[in-house]
Amino acid sequence: MKKQVLVAALLSVVALANAQSTTPITQSAASASEGAVKISPAKKQLIDKILKLQQPSIELLARSTAEGPALQMGQQAGLMLRRLSPEQRETVGKGMKADLEKYLSETVPLVKERALALAPSSVGKILDEKFSEAELKQLVTLLESPIYRKFSEQSFVMQRALQEKLVADTRSTVEPKLKSLDQSWVKRLQDATPSATDKTVPPAPQAPGPTAK
Repeated sequence: MKKQVLVAALLSVVALANAQSTTPITQSAASASEGAVKISPAKKQLIDKILKLQQPSIELLARSTAEGPALQMGQQAGLMLRRLSPEQRETVGKGMKADLEKYLSETVPLVKERALALAPSSVGKILDEKFSEAELKQLVTLLESPIYRKFSEQSFVMQRALQEKLVADTRSTVEPKLKSLDQSWVKRLQDATPSATDKTVPPAPQAPGPTAK
């Protein structure tokens, strides 16, 4: 059931990426959505500039959105691969890795493109509604600050460094619990759907045949 949900999530991401046409990020919030309140040219220019400055963050969010379901599926598949022989595990694993790389190469660019296109009508709209022109000017100054830019560029690196140390530090604690959880789920599924060869299940009645001598 969980695998079906993850597949559905993947399909929804791909459908979102393919269902709409492309729009450059420099499009204003006012022109990106129907019926939007017109804003002054000065405010529009500030919003467009902020969206441009935030483009790396928007693209990172898009990548995470596209990769997330696939990575979750990969974790589930990893548990299933453990049940295969070493030879099967290597062969199947290589094929699954190729499938994942194909998915990422096709999907990530599409989702990035849509994120940039949707930014003016979502992020831009909020900037227009919640910030005055004077506040937008201050925000541009902040975003253009060399220190802030350096911090933003390193934020992902810092998060990754913490994540790597966290995984290494908690692996010995988490992996046994994951293994126990996996075994518990497998047992529950097996108990709920016994195989035909399960000795605890009475054999199906057979049509009478000739008596053996």
